[in-house]
Amino acid sequence: MSPAIVLLFCLSGITLLNLLGPAWLVVAVMGCVFAGFRLARARTLRLVLRCRILLAAIFILFAWFTPGEALFVSWPAAGPSHEGMALALVHGGRLLGALCLVAVLLERLPAPSLVGAFYTLCSPLSALGVAVDRLALRLLLVLRYADEVGGGYESLRRWLAQDDFSCEPVLLRRDPLGRKEKMMAAGMLAALCAVWYFP
Repeated sequence: MSPAIVLLFCLSGITLLNLLGPAWLVVAVMGCVFAGFRLARARTLRLVLRCRILLAAIFILFAWFTPGEALFVSWPAAGPSHEGMALALVHGGRLLGALCLVAVLLERLPAPSLVGAFYTLCSPLSALGVAVDRLALRLLLVLRYADEVGGGYESLRRWLAQDDFSCEPVLLRRDPLGRKEKMMAAGMLAALCAVWYFP
């Protein structure tokens, strides 16, 4: 499967997570978690652990600061509300599902393929005057040097202080979509539009 279709599938999944109602969202999040732990277990765990503070903040802010009926009748002022718990689970589930999809995407596509997929999907914007090749090249350079630095502020300082920078050639590749892949992309976009207009 083309990297552009894999990227479009991931972006469609993340968009779909934000369009589904609570009942279908539970099924979708469970599917994303299963896919994440089945296809990219280590990366999924790493991403979820890195975002644990954000997940906790979403849960606390929605559960405790949303007005509504108290969940614990004994402590109405100190406990969460029913409506807040529902919102916390919905938004936390959306973030968890998106993290799992991103983990699978990063596991399946190395940086050059990911940037090539971005380049392929955004290439129609060049008709509007957008320099898609420059955007893709900058994204590739950022991903490459982020991997080289990869250790926080001190690593960045050491990297910037070095005298010689290796200038390896940068290959920006764009794989055109075939007829079948264009039909798959159109089908995904049509499904998203259907969910958007007919929730």
